[in-house]
Amino acid sequence: MARKLAAGNWKMNGGSAALAELTALADATKDAEIGILVCPPATLLSRAAEAVSGSAVAIGAQDCHAAASGAHTGDISTDMLKDAGASAVILGHSERRTNHGETDADVLAKTETAIAAGLTAIVCIGETLDEREAGTTLDVVGRQLAASLPDNTTGQTCVVAYEPVWAIGTGKVPTLEQIAEVHDYLRSELTARFGTATAADIALLYGGSVKASNATEIFAVSNVDGALVGGASLKAADFAPIVAALGAA
Repeated sequence: MARKLAAGNWKMNGGSAALAELTALADATKDAEIGILVCPPATLLSRAAEAVSGSAVAIGAQDCHAAASGAHTGDISTDMLKDAGASAVILGHSERRTNHGETDADVLAKTETAIAAGLTAIVCIGETLDEREAGTTLDVVGRQLAASLPDNTTGQTCVVAYEPVWAIGTGKVPTLEQIAEVHDYLRSELTARFGTATAADIALLYGGSVKASNATEIFAVSNVDGALVGGASLKAADFAPIVAALGAA
């Protein structure tokens, strides 16, 4: 059984003052029995890790380079992320795929490097609005899933986050039936490739306009093991209720 995980993606938001939100979150979730992860910008990683040290909150990064080191100005390696206190890294987010032209092959290369370094890879997949309206959602997410995950994927090394691109930051949320259809399909695809036991251990997160007001009903959907939360993870007062809802699910 996959472990429940509430993950927050701060994206390109947050400076030193935002560290207070992490300590507040750590205080509010000290009795949590689920996984809690916050991925701040790289400039805050080491200080964020110090701020939540000893708490239930872990710190992750938002991207890494596929190479372990080298002449890659401005990029950050997996070893650097680990050295800064990160235990996980988000890969293949739709904003990276769109804004930086990342392909499934790019995401796969980064995922392999992250796993080799001992980081948990949170691999993001999801369809655009045009793909949803064209009825190709399952084809799209199936292709991304197959091409972005390495053959040595396990529940300890990888988490899959389904984020319909049209629901990210828009306030639009798929119906519960649509979320269930995709998550059930992803589980079946994982089972076909990795076997029942391994597939059952891989957490499937839903992401896209998740907030306290809809978290409980989303977490009741089959094969939803948690969430990758954007804007609502920036404030402890907004994120802590989502963590609580997952713990109660």
